[in-house]
Amino acid sequence: ALTEPFGLTLIEAAACGLPIVVTEDGGPSDIIRNCENGRLINPLDKPAMAATILDTLTDRRAWSRLAKNGIAGVSRHYSWPAHVEKYLRVIRPLLEKSEPVAAISGKRRPVLFRDRAIFTSIDLNMIGDGQALKAFLQLMQEKRKTTLFGIATGRRLDDALVKLRQNNIPKPDVLITNQGTEIYYAQNLTRSEVWRRHINYQWNPQAVMEVLAEMPGLLLQPKSFQSPFKISYYIDHAATNAQEIRQTLLRNEQAVNTIFSFGQYLDVVPLRASKGLALRWCAEQLGFALENTLACGVTAADTDMLLGNTLGAVVASQHVAELSDLAGIDSIYFAQQQHAAGIIEAIAHYDFFAD
Repeated sequence: ALTEPFGLTLIEAAACGLPIVVTEDGGPSDIIRNCENGRLINPLDKPAMAATILDTLTDRRAWSRLAKNGIAGVSRHYSWPAHVEKYLRVIRPLLEKSEPVAAISGKRRPVLFRDRAIFTSIDLNMIGDGQALKAFLQLMQEKRKTTLFGIATGRRLDDALVKLRQNNIPKPDVLITNQGTEIYYAQNLTRSEVWRRHINYQWNPQAVMEVLAEMPGLLLQPKSFQSPFKISYYIDHAATNAQEIRQTLLRNEQAVNTIFSFGQYLDVVPLRASKGLALRWCAEQLGFALENTLACGVTAADTDMLLGNTLGAVVASQHVAELSDLAGIDSIYFAQQQHAAGIIEAIAHYDFFAD
């Protein structure tokens, strides 16, 4: 081949004691440098290539030396133990510098005695059916001593609180906002600064916006929809698609999460942030079991909240197609009813409050 990004076959040959003659490009050059088990050639120079191959085959002393070097080099540079040792050499200094996770305050400790939790989004999930919402809130009130109530939304905190007040929804025990980039705890909706520091890792919003500035089909939403850890766009699916956007960001070394929802929105958030990751952080901090957590969603933005070891529920809506890939998963229930009625249906399906 004229080019070779790595060359697994070359590693396998070296491990078997077979000297190699390889292209002087990319991965093969690195392998030869590490293992000293072969020779580099210019694949466009046919006479030189033939001479190098012939010399390698006929020089027995060189063959023996290259074979031994290859076996030793693979063990030293490309074996699992070697990879583990390199990994640990990188990780150990980071662990020594890492900041311990701050303990949650005493005000939130009563949550630790609850043995289950329900997390739901707001739009098209809880709200839309006043009677069903009233029944759901009454149920949560009855179970408040045993069940933590959490909301995960793409809205900003102030916007979410307005929506809750408009629908007479009490403040939850946990409020996850801005597509999982902010976490607030009851009673006073105290923001988790530890979470913000955690998700800030490798987050470069200016670089992200520069990468996506020239992409067709993307339009930045107004400033009021942006936040320090969320860049929001309108997306025209006729001009671009999710895979193309993700590949463009990766090619430009932007490790982020891209969240698509309601058929027209794109939110770019830090790699460590999403509704699902925030939910799992809360489970760790507050001590409730994910296996006893019902997560309800309606759009693709809720996907990773539904996956994993939670009890997932997709509430019926016009956007259910965004979650169609989850239909074959046993731990995800597709409700027939919409809005809060769908949440109540999921509670019944899982017999969620059974002792």
